[in-house]
Amino acid sequence: MEWHASDAQSLAIIDREIGDHVFSPAEYEIVRRVIYSTADFEYKSLIRFSELALQSGAAALAARGTIVVDVPMVQVGITTNIQNTFANPVYCSMDALTRPQKEKTRAAWGIETLARRYPEGIFVIGQAQTALTSLVELIEAEEIRPALVIGTPSGFVDVEVAKERLADSLVPHIRIEGRKGSAVVAAAIVNGLVDLAWQAYGRERNGL
Repeated sequence: MEWHASDAQSLAIIDREIGDHVFSPAEYEIVRRVIYSTADFEYKSLIRFSELALQSGAAALAARGTIVVDVPMVQVGITTNIQNTFANPVYCSMDALTRPQKEKTRAAWGIETLARRYPEGIFVIGQAQTALTSLVELIEAEEIRPALVIGTPSGFVDVEVAKERLADSLVPHIRIEGRKGSAVVAAAIVNGLVDLAWQAYGRERNGL
C-alpha cells in the first residue's frame, strides 16, 4: 500500500500521539497501520510480536508461501496488496470443503483442513476464536509448523485463552492481547508486513 498525500496529516497525528515507544522501526510501521485502520490508540499497548515474527513472515511471503485466512473480510482486505506484490495464494477457511460436524464451527473445521494441507503456511485469524483454538491445538500436537500466525479475534468466551496458548507456542506470531481485535486489524497487520517484505525482497525479485 502506498501512502498518499491525503494520509500525511493522519499519520502525523498518529506519530505525535504515540510519542515514545519501544517498537523496532519495522514493528512500528505495523502498529501505525493498525491504528490508522482503526483510529484506536489502545492497540499500541495490545499488539505483541514474538521473536522472529516479522523476519519469518517476510521470508515466507517472498517465497510465495500460502496464506490461509479465517473469514472473507480478511481475504478481501489483503488480496489487492498481495496481487500487486508477491502474488501468494490466499485461501479462506469458509471456502474449504469439509464434512459437516456438530462439535466445531465451519471456520474451525476449515482452518483445520487447510492447516493440514499447508502446514508451513501463514495463518491469519482475524475474527473466529474457534479457528484460532483449532489452529493452536494442531500446533501443540506438532502436526503443523506455520511460518507465521496472526491472531486478532475479539470476544468474551475463550478468546483470551486461545491467544495465551498462541503466546506460549514456539511458532512466530503477532497477536492482540485481551478481548479486542477484528478482521480489520488482521488485514492491517498483513498489509503492513507485505509492504515491509516488498521493500526487503521486491527489488531482488524484480531483478533491479
